[in-house]
Amino acid sequence: MSSYRNSGTINFLKSTEQAAMHLKKSVTLVALKLLFALALILASINTANSSDLHGFVEAAGSIKLGDERAEKSGYNLAETRLQLKYSYFPGIVEEYGGELSLKADLLYDGYTEELSTEVRNLNLLVSPTQSFDLKVGRQILTWGTGDLLFINDLFPKDYISFFTGRDTEYLKRPSDALRILYFHDSFSLDLVLIPQFEPNKSIKGRRLSFYDGLKGSISGTESSPTFLKPKQTAENSEIALRLYKNIDSYEAALYLFKGFYKEPRQVLDSANELFTYPRLIVYGASLRGPVAGGIGNVEIGYYDSRDDSGGTDSSIENSSVKYLTGYTRDLGGELKAGLQYMVEQKLNYNTYRDNLSPGSPANDRFRHLLTLRLTKLKRAQTLETSLFAFYSPTDNDLYLRPSISYKVADNIKITGGANIFSGNKDHTQFGSLEGNNNLYLSARYSF
Repeated sequence: MSSYRNSGTINFLKSTEQAAMHLKKSVTLVALKLLFALALILASINTANSSDLHGFVEAAGSIKLGDERAEKSGYNLAETRLQLKYSYFPGIVEEYGGELSLKADLLYDGYTEELSTEVRNLNLLVSPTQSFDLKVGRQILTWGTGDLLFINDLFPKDYISFFTGRDTEYLKRPSDALRILYFHDSFSLDLVLIPQFEPNKSIKGRRLSFYDGLKGSISGTESSPTFLKPKQTAENSEIALRLYKNIDSYEAALYLFKGFYKEPRQVLDSANELFTYPRLIVYGASLRGPVAGGIGNVEIGYYDSRDDSGGTDSSIENSSVKYLTGYTRDLGGELKAGLQYMVEQKLNYNTYRDNLSPGSPANDRFRHLLTLRLTKLKRAQTLETSLFAFYSPTDNDLYLRPSISYKVADNIKITGGANIFSGNKDHTQFGSLEGNNNLYLSARYSF
């Protein structure tokens, strides 16, 4: 395997010093700006009750172990963040139970040395009748039965945040959407209309290194891929539908998604590293409910790659079927365990193999993936230790996410953890990320 996978004690100490220095700079530069911004916001919301405004201030940093391909080799996280959440109940829609929700972040990122803002929620929820809810605006969307495994949840994700140690809240990206919920004794309906395509935040080599299929090797800043989004037209709007019903203690659901792959799965121009997002339709189903003293779930999704249904174009992702089963149970003594098993079946496999470019590694017809989550609470639930492990026996790679968090007080929490990747092949999902192993630490004050 590549030489970057081993790092010495000297490099580790240098990485620690670099990360600490940049985190200190991050906190120092932004502290006054955060306080000033908070004062302005509080002053402007003169109609808010104190109970309507919440949020947190957080400082976070990480030490990267052994990769020099990304922009900065010593760390990939050094930031200070202010998040504000505010709920308002406008009188104009009071009779419809109207609620205006806002969640926004002000972030100083010491890695990019940039100050930025992100509105994660800005939406209006109304209930015109007892059977209908409407939510319009920016919102976090999610559904499905998987635990960090997504089959019928085709809403945008941010795996850069996930792999660098940010809170799992930031795995989900917001969407500008209209959500219609209909409730009936026979069934319920959840319809989401997304007028503008929003992809996953993909790895490009700046903060995390990755396997570059065009170069056939692990790459960082030497790669400069361009991801071309579909044009913003009515035809390119995305639609997601969930039809669900409770049957005794079980919830059964059917899913439909019409839009695009959230990762750039089509090569437009290999010489210029130009990629785009192929059209996608997903048909799915799930069932979740009590099993043998715990909670079990099964889920399936058929991915119809509309731009290459026959699998003859090697530059476009093949159609596939994904299967998931899971089980979660409390083991007593504040210990909880969860297991999952997922299979990804690539369709038109022989055609896919026949059309592979010379020298390109071939994926398996069936990819198997196992996950394990263990969570233990101690000291009156103020101390939480956790491990989430991904392991693929077909790819022979794994990803470990150990973490520990401690509530110093009701509103102060310290969290530490790691992202550990390992694999025998550079092109597999977790093997390609092995150079991005990191340790992270964060401190959060909530109000």
